[in-house]
Amino acid sequence: MIPTLQSLIGGRWIGREAATPLHNALTGGLIYHTHADAIDFGEAVHYARKTGVPSLMKLDFQQRAAILKALALYLLERKEELYAISHLTGATRADSWVDIEGGTGTLFAYASMGGRELPSSNVLHEGPAMALGKNGGFAGTHILVPRGGVAVHINAFNFPIWGLLEKFAPSFLAAMPCIGKPATATSYLTEAVVRMMHESGLLPEGALQLVIGSTGDLLDRLEGFDAVTFTGSADTAARLRVNRNLVAHSVPFTAEADSLNCAILAPDITPDDPEFDLFVKEVAREMTGKAGQKCTAIRRIIVPEALVDAVGARLRERLAKVSVGDPAVEGVRMGALASKDQQRDVGERLALLAHGNEVLFGARDGFKPVGDGVADGAFFAPTLLLCRDGMTNDAVHDVEAFGPVSTIISYHGIDQALALAARGKGSLVSTLVTKEPAIAAYAVPMAAASHGRVLILEREAAVDSTGHGSPLPQLKHGGPGRAGGGEELGGIRAVRHFLQRAAVQGSPTMLAAVTGEYVRGARVQESEVHPFRKHFEELHIGDSLLTHRRTVSEADIVNFGGVSGDYFYMHFDDIAARDTQFGKRIAHGYFVLSAAAGLFVSPAPGPVLANYGLDNLRFVAPVAIGDTIRARLTCKRKVDRNRTDDKGVGQGVVAWDVQVTNQHDELVASYDILTLVMKRS
Repeated sequence: MIPTLQSLIGGRWIGREAATPLHNALTGGLIYHTHADAIDFGEAVHYARKTGVPSLMKLDFQQRAAILKALALYLLERKEELYAISHLTGATRADSWVDIEGGTGTLFAYASMGGRELPSSNVLHEGPAMALGKNGGFAGTHILVPRGGVAVHINAFNFPIWGLLEKFAPSFLAAMPCIGKPATATSYLTEAVVRMMHESGLLPEGALQLVIGSTGDLLDRLEGFDAVTFTGSADTAARLRVNRNLVAHSVPFTAEADSLNCAILAPDITPDDPEFDLFVKEVAREMTGKAGQKCTAIRRIIVPEALVDAVGARLRERLAKVSVGDPAVEGVRMGALASKDQQRDVGERLALLAHGNEVLFGARDGFKPVGDGVADGAFFAPTLLLCRDGMTNDAVHDVEAFGPVSTIISYHGIDQALALAARGKGSLVSTLVTKEPAIAAYAVPMAAASHGRVLILEREAAVDSTGHGSPLPQLKHGGPGRAGGGEELGGIRAVRHFLQRAAVQGSPTMLAAVTGEYVRGARVQESEVHPFRKHFEELHIGDSLLTHRRTVSEADIVNFGGVSGDYFYMHFDDIAARDTQFGKRIAHGYFVLSAAAGLFVSPAPGPVLANYGLDNLRFVAPVAIGDTIRARLTCKRKVDRNRTDDKGVGQGVVAWDVQVTNQHDELVASYDILTLVMKRS
């Protein structure tokens, strides 16, 4: 019996009656049906708002980050089940790795970034606060808070798992419940991973729902506090973007669309350079990886006219060695397209591209997929074209065959190469292969204007390069113009996209209360107990210590120079120092830093375990021989990372605001120190 896929709506799986048939990309055999049961999208949205939002808001950023890590581990333990299903999409093991382990890797990345960069609260302070008055009693700052809405994520067919998880991770951190809508052709793989996530018991109630089939009137039910993200064709993105309800309610809409990405071989490269081979390998990999079904794939191969024949010959050699067929057969390096519909679409678009251009390699060159039962599979031959006049041929810059199809385009001079690249009207990524830094310095800023990401590839970077077509969680994914104008990933930036930014004005004391961070000028709490003697739970924002004083002597400067080896003339040459803006010798900045630590540190063991960082250091004014300094240490921020050491003792991170002043109460140094602090429990 052919199974029917189900949607996860309102916390329950629905769908019994079979609808659209879904086929094995390798053999054409029937493997699943979508369901015909109607989805009540009103229920889905209500459930997300009334159940999902409150359950997520019971947690803070740090706790949600911990859930992402646990979820990634859970999925990773069950990855082989997903690999078996992914095989049906026509993907090789390597293709599936990008989708499956790339997806779980993204969860791990956001768990880690959230743990490092987000507070143990639901208010993210975008500081620093700034004074808005002369007397210090009125200030302003910005905060980011959860929107209280639902995130609808609409994904393409090519990455059924990664496509969902790379959107889910930041929206989950931002406390936005997610309704995922995968492309129908490969929705069975998305359904499998969502079932695992649901069965894990790790997700708060209402955090994730799944739509199999049409979105119906879902977009018509959204409001201004919701958000929509889309990955797919530029035509579909344009249609969804102008949905009347989305426009009327100013619902944020982020699109990441297919684009005509390019790779440029710079004019400084010759066939004898390692970079020439790197270029050819990168192009061939992007043509055949995922059978060319990547929104980041290289569609336009921009090459100096003198090297067109050499690049074409080298690419033909490499493509001829690519075995196409069932990835279960040993030696197969490229599988099938996702569906017969996709196969037909790529064929039609190839016909448009081939008009007026040369086919250097294609189906005529011995294309015969290997494996049992593959005659009805959705295979497509790797196809390489040549356009000798890209400045007049519009098709190569307008038509995208979403498969293993790329076109070599010749150019005269780097400026023309950049002009050809820009004719893609906005792309997700471009690659520049050059060994000359001056060419990179000239070309990249111009390429960046029309591309979301630029990879500079040469022999040094090749050792670790993740390649042209690999979006990384830490870097922005998205591009201008045709590429959708959207922005995904990019580290914690992606979380900020799903949060609401607000300006807040008030006294420093009130801003400190709202942000959960000490703001300079706010009230502090001083007590007989040194702040370093308090356990993590006992510390409060604003707990402060004003130290005793220390007068800086010439001996201090001499001794510090001897210990550090820093004999800079400003510290030791009295005559030279007189001719500077300071007019005299001054103490080392790092001596001031060290002396301040000596003033505020409590030397006894624990609860402060270690100083592991220093942020925002500024030496504001010079400290001369005979000046007297003191420090104010204030608990600025606490982050409970829910971790324990090897002995099971809990720890938290505390950031301390340090202000060092002189005898005139003038600020001479300012910084934050970060410490690990033991919990009492």
